[in-house]
Amino acid sequence: MSYGVRQTRRFARQYKKLHDNIAADVDLAVEEIAANPNVGERKKGDLASLLVHKFRSQGQLYLLGYTLDDEVRLVYLEALGPHENFYRDLKGR
Repeated sequence: MSYGVRQTRRFARQYKKLHDNIAADVDLAVEEIAANPNVGERKKGDLASLLVHKFRSQGQLYLLGYTLDDEVRLVYLEALGPHENFYRDLKGR
């Protein structure tokens, strides 16, 4: 049984700025996460609650950060973007 998916305000703003072809790749990555929430890599330190799923779109590496709530089976999409400055921007949240 797959998890439900919810977007944070930050994720929704980042998603809205994407081109359609990149948004389609993000949608596929979100479906993959909903089916298997443990596909992402758990971070350490300040971002210990965050899991990050890496995928390629248009030849560029993108990261999708999310958190899990296993009790209610929900995935919260936290952030999205290219690798450059991804973690720095997240720490400033």
